[in-house]
Amino acid sequence: MKIFSGSSHPVFANAICDYLGLELAKSHTVTFSNENLLVQIDENVRGGDVFVVQTSCPPVHTHLVETLIMIDALRSASASRITAVIPYFPYIRSDKKDRPRISIAARLMADLFETAGADRVLTMDLHTAQSQGFFRMPCDQLQGAGPLSERLREEREDNWVLVAADAGEAKDVGRFANLLDLPMAIIDKRRDGDDDRARAVNLIGDVKGRVAVVIDDEIASGGTLIEAATFLKQHGATKVMAAATHPVFSSNAVQRINNAPIDKVLVTDTIPLPTDVTSDKIEVVSVAPMFAEAIARIRTGTSISGIFEPDIVREILKKGHIAD
Repeated sequence: MKIFSGSSHPVFANAICDYLGLELAKSHTVTFSNENLLVQIDENVRGGDVFVVQTSCPPVHTHLVETLIMIDALRSASASRITAVIPYFPYIRSDKKDRPRISIAARLMADLFETAGADRVLTMDLHTAQSQGFFRMPCDQLQGAGPLSERLREEREDNWVLVAADAGEAKDVGRFANLLDLPMAIIDKRRDGDDDRARAVNLIGDVKGRVAVVIDDEIASGGTLIEAATFLKQHGATKVMAAATHPVFSSNAVQRINNAPIDKVLVTDTIPLPTDVTSDKIEVVSVAPMFAEAIARIRTGTSISGIFEPDIVREILKKGHIAD
């Protein structure tokens, strides 16, 4: 078994290797003056079971092409099986045709990985569960709810309530609610008139006098989270926290969060935080141990579904801390 890393998140790849007691396999990428890339594998992979770790973060398209070329190079070098480990899958929010003459780009990305030579994909928290159906090869989807819930459990109080920022997130919030044994609330968002922007208009559930924890799969511009926090404060929440798997943090999202009525934001390390991110409100929970354990189970043909159990998640995270 060998683990390779693209240039998007080498710290994450090294954390996986530390957990497994492996050295990161050697490769290098050259960027030519015309912005074309060359990826060379620097060790023998013939007959090997290889894993390519690369996430979707800026520059997204450079990292995407690098991944495809690396997979193709490994296939040409006669690797026996290639697993693309993509913590945050590119274009995953483009998962439906909700306007005329557009591409369902998430499905296109799945096709590209298959065409490049990947035999399977390992990822975390696709935007919608049905997106797994875009893959004609095996696709294992890990869940950020386990590691995030373990961190929330350390501070959990009886006056907490978990909040879905819109009805579409209710199922994901339900997963957290089951793990933490906490009540739920849902923000009802509507579109008025010709304005395409959804606004919070009603609250299903009670947050008055409670600590509201907003759950989402990702935070991009931060607009949804900030609007939800403001709305919850207006309805009597004493404190607002948030937990999300993917810290996209596009544009000036971190600055907006710093200025918003939000006390803490928990995210995972599926995406590296921008180097200019400075916020006492943001805390990162590593999911590298979860990916490392999944890789080990793929290698041995062991069931991956078992690592969703809270006791197993706890053991994996504990082992990850020891490796650190």
